[in-house]
Amino acid sequence: MNSNNHDGTHHHHLQPHTDNTSSRSQPQQQRRPRGFAAAAMGVSTVTTTINNNPRGSRNEREKEKERTKLRERHRRAITSRMLAGLRQYGNFPLPARADMNDVLAALAREAGWIVEPDGTTFRQSPPTSKLGVYPGRSVESPLSSSSLKSFPVKASLDFPPSVLRIDESPSPASLDSVVVPGRGSTECEKYGASPINSQDCLETDQLMQEGHMVEQVFNFLGTAYIPVYVMLGTGLINKFCQLIDRDAVRKELRLLKSLHVDGVFVDCWWGIVESQGPQKYNWSGYRELFNIVHEFELKLQVGLAFHEYEGNDSGGISIPLPQWVLEIGKENKDIFFTDHEGRRNTECLSWGVDKERVLKGRTGAEVYFDVMRSFRTEFDDMFVEGLITAVEIGLGASGELKYPSFSERMGWRYPGIGEFQCYDKYLQQNLRKTSSLRGHTFWARGPENAGNYNSRPQETGFFCEQGDYDSYYGRFFLQWYARSLIDHANTVLSLASLAFEELQMVVKIPAVNWWYKSRSHAAELTAGYYNPANRDGYSALFEVLKKYSVAVKFVCSELQISSDASDESLADPEGLTWQVLNSAWEQGLSVSGQNAFLCYDKEVFMRLVETAKPSNDPDHHHFTSFTFQPPLPLVERTICFSELNHFIGCMHGENAGTEM
Repeated sequence: MNSNNHDGTHHHHLQPHTDNTSSRSQPQQQRRPRGFAAAAMGVSTVTTTINNNPRGSRNEREKEKERTKLRERHRRAITSRMLAGLRQYGNFPLPARADMNDVLAALAREAGWIVEPDGTTFRQSPPTSKLGVYPGRSVESPLSSSSLKSFPVKASLDFPPSVLRIDESPSPASLDSVVVPGRGSTECEKYGASPINSQDCLETDQLMQEGHMVEQVFNFLGTAYIPVYVMLGTGLINKFCQLIDRDAVRKELRLLKSLHVDGVFVDCWWGIVESQGPQKYNWSGYRELFNIVHEFELKLQVGLAFHEYEGNDSGGISIPLPQWVLEIGKENKDIFFTDHEGRRNTECLSWGVDKERVLKGRTGAEVYFDVMRSFRTEFDDMFVEGLITAVEIGLGASGELKYPSFSERMGWRYPGIGEFQCYDKYLQQNLRKTSSLRGHTFWARGPENAGNYNSRPQETGFFCEQGDYDSYYGRFFLQWYARSLIDHANTVLSLASLAFEELQMVVKIPAVNWWYKSRSHAAELTAGYYNPANRDGYSALFEVLKKYSVAVKFVCSELQISSDASDESLADPEGLTWQVLNSAWEQGLSVSGQNAFLCYDKEVFMRLVETAKPSNDPDHHHFTSFTFQPPLPLVERTICFSELNHFIGCMHGENAGTEM
């Protein structure tokens, strides 16, 4: 029977009932309670609905699946943003499909721990004991109180808040894993602490004092062997393609041989080789130089330089483009790159003439191919013997694949954003054609508000925050501008692959790292790399390089930037290096390196080695070779050869790293 309580709640009494209605009321006795009664008994209303209504059960399950999918998408979106932020602003080398395990491993490595592939994490003991090293332990081997020697014990870990952050009411599990991370802060070992005042805890002040005495030691002993090539001076060959001083060359090579370098790098200049007229090639000076290199049993890498040489570090040496090309340029100035004000840059030919027959009946691409083919024919014997191990194809100013957007001869000074170099008539014709195909003929123009060579991004309407670079027109123009760079690389490399076939070809990529921390990356945009904060500007190019099995040579910006200069230019050498190297390695490309600045000390050398052999790369990538560019011939310098020798040893995996 049923009864009502004073609170209005309806209860069902389970008393025996023998009348004829018992059979009809039987299903009602199986009805589950609802509301507060259901909550008190742990019964779900949804469960009741599912049990009593199969169709509703299916619908509810489908709805729940959709809700789960939405929650999962939301979670992945948040995770993706977090990982992108860690990559871009934290310089964490996370793989493309990273998960939280990768993040934790990266954090552990940042704190100075060693993380093995199976997840085992431990602190590597420094190799020397004279520095007052405190004891460490593996997570698989608890630290006993007897191993703490005479360290005093405190009742709790009394770290300052800026050094160690622990939950105000930590659980025993959290107390068992206390890590003090942070670059530049005191790094402490990981100790078991259950309870926190156990004998396994070190006296904090003593530990922090000891920590300041320990410096990071980078151990390169037994690491990958990276061949080191030293760049020979540009002034060895005169404009008549004659070797100037054979004795000086032999003295230089003898010194390099004593330093155990693997070989030398030599630029072969177009302005010297084809200076006498179209298709009149002279390689005699380079032949003599290469023979001397062969005498010393050194390997050789060659750069085919299709640009002119003249700079502050040139020592008065000037190598222009071939004279017959400059004569054509006097009549047709549009064969050169041109800025917004119509000023011509004669460092190299505009990419607009790659397919234009304006060079005595030949296109720009055909001219480059004829030089490459002549070089291959001239030195075929050295290719067969294996003396020449790689050929670097010059694709722009300074031999780097870039527009001459920040040329000092045009008045540029660091950290100016540079200017777009697309105003010669051939590139402008291509821009008009591309905009017409897009259906927006009024886009056939360069931006009017992009500033000048020495502008800052925030001073322009195009590169500033929320500027026109991210408008419909801005995206169209920048895509076309970057595509012209990629098309130039594709055109020249397709011909180079015919000339050099199985030989390793190399393309040099610049390190345009100033304004990298701004959203627009203005300096990269004017140089031809469409790489703002929300876009990858290197992967499309590296796909082309992969097609021809071309190696990337990255110019490492290892020079220290003062805090004031870094704040002014928003430069991020490490961030750009991380992006370029990982993008190339993800494409399966070989990567080599070259130093960018002519300034050296032990710290700079070690940063170069760390870049060449990233210790925190889980895939153990490393450079395939490194080209060392000395300020002057080594025999003319008072450079500390012991430091250079140590650097080469670290590259070869024969030295332990920084000597204490």
